[in-house]
Amino acid sequence: MCGGLVRWLRVLGVDATFTPGIDDGDLVAHALAERRVVISSDGPLFDRRVFTTGELRGLRLPVGLKRLEQVRHTVRALRIRAVFPRCTACNGELRGGSRAEIADEVPARSLIWQRDFYRCRSCRHVFWEGTHWTRIHAVLHRLDAK
Repeated sequence: MCGGLVRWLRVLGVDATFTPGIDDGDLVAHALAERRVVISSDGPLFDRRVFTTGELRGLRLPVGLKRLEQVRHTVRALRIRAVFPRCTACNGELRGGSRAEIADEVPARSLIWQRDFYRCRSCRHVFWEGTHWTRIHAVLHRLDAK
């Protein structure tokens, strides 16, 4: 239920993981092992002792929030400030790439008007600040996360 939220957190530069359908016990074990904050709308999940004792930090999302409301709630609750984005697909770190390195992987028109390209160190996906970034920046401005 938080896959869309995770992608937005990655846009904000947050190291965020998501495993669809993960068992609550496995989620808790994963979060403990990696010292992560658990974000969920599952109320009973937060009744577990690891949350009530403070051993594991969690953020309960109110049920029924739309995606951008989830992002706004999370940004405010966790005091997130946007930094350099991560790969929205796999959470990997992005590094700059030259036009020559990515020329055969992006549309030709993007090579004409775009100067900066980024490649995910993990999944190798290529990113650039296309027209969608205008919309992303508008949302980030509304979230007050910049």
